[in-house]
Amino acid sequence: MLLLCLFLLSVLSNVTNGAVSCYSDNGEPVDWFFLYKLPNSEKEFPSEGLRYMYLDSTNRSWSVGMKLINESGGAVQKTLEQLYKLGKSGDVAYVLYNDQSPKSMVNKAVGNEYGHTKGVVLLDQSQGFWLVHSTPHFPPVISEGYSYPHSGIHNGQSFLCVTYPYKEFDSIGEQLLLNHPECYESSVPETFETDLPTLFKLVSGGTIDTPPWNRQTDLTSLGGTTFSSFAKGGQFEDDLYAAWVAPTLGSNLLVQFWPNSVGVLPSNCSLPQHVYNINEISFESHHGNTQAGSHSGFSTHVDHSKWCVSDQNANTWICVGDINRNHGEEHRGGGTVCLNDQEVWKSYRQLVVKYEDCADDSKL
Repeated sequence: MLLLCLFLLSVLSNVTNGAVSCYSDNGEPVDWFFLYKLPNSEKEFPSEGLRYMYLDSTNRSWSVGMKLINESGGAVQKTLEQLYKLGKSGDVAYVLYNDQSPKSMVNKAVGNEYGHTKGVVLLDQSQGFWLVHSTPHFPPVISEGYSYPHSGIHNGQSFLCVTYPYKEFDSIGEQLLLNHPECYESSVPETFETDLPTLFKLVSGGTIDTPPWNRQTDLTSLGGTTFSSFAKGGQFEDDLYAAWVAPTLGSNLLVQFWPNSVGVLPSNCSLPQHVYNINEISFESHHGNTQAGSHSGFSTHVDHSKWCVSDQNANTWICVGDINRNHGEEHRGGGTVCLNDQEVWKSYRQLVVKYEDCADDSKL
């Protein structure tokens, strides 16, 4: 009990000192959160495409977001507010990366040699966060301040934010080097270089040029939760989920990804661990009146989020990442970050209404 109290006091001390952290929907520092931005329908008001569902380390069941995602005070805005306040101070390191950089950066067209990967890293010299997401053209560069792009409204999007201690960011940098992301704005001051050479190499344009072309590593959050990060380079040349994540986790996976791209891979039952493409999602079926809008159920064709979940509760994995299941992205970098948690797994597993069986029909 004494050790627990001392640990909590340490965490509170970091919060009081303004250390960089993920922020909850209540505006408080939080160890980690998952956020699901809901899709919009042409029949609904535009604001519907700005609503989201939310869960975190203090409440592992879905709740309706307290704000719209483009408003001040919600989890994503509050978390990224630190970037816009501290980014130019020289006291933090940051990396903004996206295979579809903000539209204001007209000369930043990204070729397929870069990873299909999106996220934000921000840290001071005690701790920071890694935000993995699926939203194109997001977030804006520091000089523009926070906003949410119109291009991100129509479709569903996924977000995972984890607060990590300082020591984990060199390993995160190594994962990103494998992904080879397009870093459209970044800064790693020299004061960080000795401790975090991989992040410094990343923002200096460095790459990994020798195998292995994939790396799995465990990352421990500030609050002590273990996440498993999977990162692949384009030279991996295979499906992230069927060839690697499913067999490593020892679990069949139901995968949500953007199914409107070219060369989509069918569900795969050729290996001991099967990978199934999700067809339909619903927050309403298992959660009653969520107040999430009239489109609580939706097709994956309006869902740009990237996540997967174990099909049975013998393995309670949930992963959020940035890679689709198609032939082209077998040859691009990207990855996913996984958590083994019974409650979070249940929250995600209950969303799956239909998925594609390997016999080309949909199963409930």
